[in-house]
Amino acid sequence: MEAMALEQVEAQVERLLAGLGCEVTECDVGLEQSKPASLRNNVTYIVCAVIFNDKEEVLMVQEAKQDCYKKWYLPAGRVEVGESLQEALLREVKEEAGFECQPITLLLIQEQGPQWIRFVFLAHITGGSIKTSLSADQDSLQAAWWDRRAALPLRGRDILRLIDFGFKYHRDAWHPVTLPLDMSCRHVVQRLVLIFSAEQNVWILLLKAPRPHVPTAAALKTHAVTWAANTVVQDAMPAAYHRHNVDTLGALSLQHHGRQHGQTDGVCFNTLVALRPDRVRRDGDGARVPVPPDAERRPPPVENPRYVWHRVLAPDLRDKLLERSRKADILPVHSLY
Repeated sequence: MEAMALEQVEAQVERLLAGLGCEVTECDVGLEQSKPASLRNNVTYIVCAVIFNDKEEVLMVQEAKQDCYKKWYLPAGRVEVGESLQEALLREVKEEAGFECQPITLLLIQEQGPQWIRFVFLAHITGGSIKTSLSADQDSLQAAWWDRRAALPLRGRDILRLIDFGFKYHRDAWHPVTLPLDMSCRHVVQRLVLIFSAEQNVWILLLKAPRPHVPTAAALKTHAVTWAANTVVQDAMPAAYHRHNVDTLGALSLQHHGRQHGQTDGVCFNTLVALRPDRVRRDGDGARVPVPPDAERRPPPVENPRYVWHRVLAPDLRDKLLERSRKADILPVHSLY
């Protein structure tokens, strides 16, 4: 491949590592098994806010819905048609808690495949006043600050983990600020900076045509969103797939637009993925088999001619990829499957 084309690839990877995005102009794998995302039809996005006051109490709202009446939860709700993720967050906090707020960063993304994704934000109050029982409506009965010690009947204990993530970031920001980028995407896809590292060398898996680029794969309804990385590895090197672990370390950035229903309801997860040799290999009978001495020194051979491994030559980019893959200081994406 031409040196200039590879320089452009490395520049693209630098952008993604910096938390920026790239337009989704193609989907390389799985598109024929994926339908365009359509909010409220085949995808549901939930936004959730973790907000602390000066006493490190967390903002809670009391539910008005009959199935969880008077139980307490974080401000949260579904993204409506035509909204961006941040617009939905601001609306939900205002409706349920009475406050205006500003997102600080995404804390965590949880998903059950492309059909259900929850975006958990850390945010801070910028105005308004707390909702009291005098303003109870169909959105919530009231809001309150919770010190996490007083007894409080919760709608679900799942939010305790989200609050813990919030405290962890509030006290020590352990990954770069990550907010959704206003860039359109038709499907739910995972763009992969997929690396193999050994002895201070780093290789990136690329598609060759129509120009060298990092692969993008559609998320399939039957699998976790991050399974798209496994699909790419199976497509590129099927013989090596079962001898390696495919580890999606997290999202470097996230792209969503959402203002054209059925056209821009998709989400692009720009992820860092590490391909690592399985150090315990077994034969068909379950017995351990020797690992070839060079198995961990170079990436496994590509079998599909569409792909190629590119060894990163720029020292700065190589060092950044090694550091990010080892520290994993990246926005986590957790599957709830």
